[in-house]
Amino acid sequence: MSDVDSFIDEVTEEVRRDRLYLLLRRWGWVGVLAVILIVGGAAFNEYRKSRDTSQAQELGDAILAALAENDSAARATSLQDVQAQSAGGDAVLNMLLSASQIDAGSEQDAVSSLNAVAVQGDLPEIYRAIASFKALLLQSETLPVADRRQQFEALAAPGAPLRLLAEEQLALIDVSEGNIDAALDRLQALRQDAEIGVDLQQRAAQLIVALGGKPEPLAAQQG
Repeated sequence: MSDVDSFIDEVTEEVRRDRLYLLLRRWGWVGVLAVILIVGGAAFNEYRKSRDTSQAQELGDAILAALAENDSAARATSLQDVQAQSAGGDAVLNMLLSASQIDAGSEQDAVSSLNAVAVQGDLPEIYRAIASFKALLLQSETLPVADRRQQFEALAAPGAPLRLLAEEQLALIDVSEGNIDAALDRLQALRQDAEIGVDLQQRAAQLIVALGGKPEPLAAQQG
């Protein structure tokens, strides 16, 4: 390589280096900011995970301490004093609280605790349905039949998680109103439902017999 070529290469390399330094001076802060954001985001995620874990542990410890109370009323009072920091924790707390309130004979308070879960829109539907279902069962002697029927019909809507159990309760309401034919029709249809479990199917058959009817052969047996 000639001296001229060597000199040109050196100049070219120097120009490249100067351009690189210029780019770093002009845009280097972008890279620094990106690093800060990445590191900061990772640190925040770790902090959030640690915080959530700590809150869950604190809630669990507080619940266990409250449940250690032997007296039902004292247990319910202790559970009422526990503070949950999340929607799921609040729902669990209210479910446990309702059980203690039932044991203490405070069924109306238990209904209020369950209804608080039933209207908690940020919970999965299954938990809200269970709470609503249990609240309705507790009000079998106090809530007007028309209101109970309306709410069980909502729980029996197609695709609802407790649809079949709600249908069973609607059949019992039919019986309480003396509408035996409607109850039998509902129970026969319930037994034929493809999603029904063995226990519920047997209960429906027993109720049909108790009402003077005869369980129809199941669809699988008719073929």
